[in-house]
Amino acid sequence: MNKTLLTSFNVDENFDQAVKAANELYFNGGVFIYPTDTIYGFGGNPFNDEVLRKITRIKGRPNWRRYIHLVGSVEILMKYVEIKSEKFYDFLIAIWPNPVSVVLNLNQQTRDILGSETVAFRIPNNRFCLRLLNEIKMPLISTSVNRSGKELMNDPVMITQEFGKEVDAVFYSNKKSFFEASTVIDLSGEEPKLIREGKIKFTDIVKNFK
Repeated sequence: MNKTLLTSFNVDENFDQAVKAANELYFNGGVFIYPTDTIYGFGGNPFNDEVLRKITRIKGRPNWRRYIHLVGSVEILMKYVEIKSEKFYDFLIAIWPNPVSVVLNLNQQTRDILGSETVAFRIPNNRFCLRLLNEIKMPLISTSVNRSGKELMNDPVMITQEFGKEVDAVFYSNKKSFFEASTVIDLSGEEPKLIREGKIKFTDIVKNFK
């Protein structure tokens, strides 16, 4: 990794240091790149408008705010969403942590802040993400590391070369498993609906909706 461009952390070798640095960046309005249970993502605080604008600018999307949010637990999630029934709650507990992102209805307070009726959330099956999420106890933006319309990037060296001067840090792993995005389903209605199939098959997910 080229450390002359920005701060970089190998999360496999410097786990605690990396979590501490990401935590500080989150609460200080930083934007960083990090590994998840699917692909590398741009991260930051979704309640910070400047963070949202910066990520949107880096990706080259026209004022697009609806990024996937990672959370550390269903209990934290419940601060931001409206769940229709215990059936829906049990479904989320059954499918997470996993590379499955679920579109949910936001509660009124969160709708007012984010300017959106719904957001996709996920509890990731990734040690670094879960440790960070359970320390910040808030949602974390997770959107693919690429320019709009370009291929997803999963090589930390190439990622640093492309985005090193535009983000505050890159957190990376030596593991070679960051190739496939999460499955996205819509649970804002009465039944789960498939939006995008990724690592886990939709037919396997809906078996848990009983």
